[in-house]
This record gives sequence, C-alpha cells and structure tokens, in this order.
Amino acid sequence: MKVIVTGASGVLGTAVYAAFKKGGHEVLGLANSRATGELKKVNITNKGETEAVFKEFQPNWVIHCAAERRPDVAEKNPEGARVLNVSASEYLAHLSRDLRFTLIYISTDYVFDGTSPPYTPSSQTNPVNLYGRTKRDGEIAVLGVQGAKSIVLRVPVLYGPAPKNSDTAVNILLDVVEDQSGKTYKMDHYATRYPTNVVDIANFLVRLSALRNVTLPPIMHYSAAEPFTKYEMCLIFAKILGLPHSHIIPDAEAPKGEAATSRPRDCQLYTRETEDLGVEGGLGLSLFEEWWTEYLKDSQ
Repeated sequence: MKVIVTGASGVLGTAVYAAFKKGGHEVLGLANSRATGELKKVNITNKGETEAVFKEFQPNWVIHCAAERRPDVAEKNPEGARVLNVSASEYLAHLSRDLRFTLIYISTDYVFDGTSPPYTPSSQTNPVNLYGRTKRDGEIAVLGVQGAKSIVLRVPVLYGPAPKNSDTAVNILLDVVEDQSGKTYKMDHYATRYPTNVVDIANFLVRLSALRNVTLPPIMHYSAAEPFTKYEMCLIFAKILGLPHSHIIPDAEAPKGEAATSRPRDCQLYTRETEDLGVEGGLGLSLFEEWWTEYLKDSQ
C-alpha cells in the first residue's frame, strides 16, 4: 500500500511514518518547517505544490497529522490556524475524491466542551477555544466533500518519543519535574486528560488499514482510558525519576482571565465503536506509568 503522512516531523506524524514503513508499506512523509532526512518539504497550504506531489505519488491512504495543535498559538494567530486546520484539510478531501484515496483526518477531543463525558462519535460538538473550533470546522469540511473517502479520527492529548519535550503537552512536564533550580510551577489540577501514546495510535492505524470488507465509520474515537490531571502526570514522572516535586503546586481552579485560553474540563472519548470494528489486536493501548518507566529507563 502507498501511504502519505502529512506533518511527518511531528510527534504523531513521526510515529505513523515509522509504523507504516515498518509494516512494509511505501510511505512518503511530508513536512514543512522540519523537513529533514527522508521527509519531503511540502507546504500543504499551497494547493499547487500539494496537488503535484499527491498526483505523482498516487497514495492509497493519507494520514493527515499536520495541524496547528497548540491552543495558545492558535489564539494568537487565528488565521494561520484556520488555513492549516480547515482550508488545507478541505483541499486534501477534494484530492481524496479526485485521486480516490482514503483520507484520515486527525482531530481532537477539544471539539467537545468537557461538560458531559464520555463523548461518542455522534455527540454534539461544542468547542470552547479557537483551536477546538478550527479542528471541528476541519471535520465538517473534510466530511462535507461529496465523493471523498474521509474519516475523522479524534484523539486526546498525546505523548511518546519526541525530538523535543516541548513537542507535546505531556512530555514537556518532564522538564518541569527535572527543573530543580528552585523555580516553582503552578500546574493544572482542574482538567482531566487521557494521555494517549502516539506509537499505539500509529500501530493501530497500520492494523486498521489492513481491514478488508469493513466500511469504516465517518468519525472514530481512539483514546487511552486512564484519567490524569497534568499535576498527577507530574507526580508520576517525579516517582519514576526519583525527584522531589514540592516545587510543583497543584492548581484546581478553572483557567480565567483574558490571558488564559479556555480548556474543557473532561473530554473523555467513548471508544466502543472503534473497538467493535474488529481490528486485530484491538486498540492496543499502553499503560501510562508502565510505558514511561520503561522508556525513561532505556533513554538514560
């Protein structure tokens, strides 16, 4: 199978690219600002450039990981977030229709407001910040292109192997725990998150692509089941690393003030429909503390 991965230099894109290559598929990884090594530099907001690459490669599947995923950055540059998260995604759906490939649009649990979890694929969306709105609008755009084979895959906050800890909202907590300089940190102990491993998602997508004679639903949920606040994740990292954590102060208050980007409280994704597809090995989820214990031991 021929597969294109957009955003292939990001944390999820890197894992997806590696998993499909390991699975013996012909894979083209696209990146823009960090196009190094085997990755091809393509600005997917440039329609002509994107169309030329896709027509030449003729993919069977496209995993669309490229996005502005940082809520605070999206708030500061709403037009940039909209172009990447909505317009570029819609154009890929048009290419999906014309070139007859399956488009997997990676979306987020932040399309929900966090007030009545768990959320099924058919639950009413109601994003509370601009990032969530652009991803919700991206979903509507790709699913609205008649004749395209587009599938939305919603995932929660991600973690896993990363070029830099700052590449994910989970990995960066390691830097907070390891900062023993005397600086103190207020850490969110308000919002419940379901951190999910990018390697698990990538391997699941490879197994999903092998399904035959199964019609995939237009919206799918993939999520780990373990709930943590960011503060609780910090406590796990401190335990694994054997470091004190008194410099990390739990903050159980909802974000407020003009400078605070709204975050939903609990966007747990209901995954039963995904589990019922019959993908070999099921969701194949890692346990958070167990995975990090092994990973950090190996990386020391």
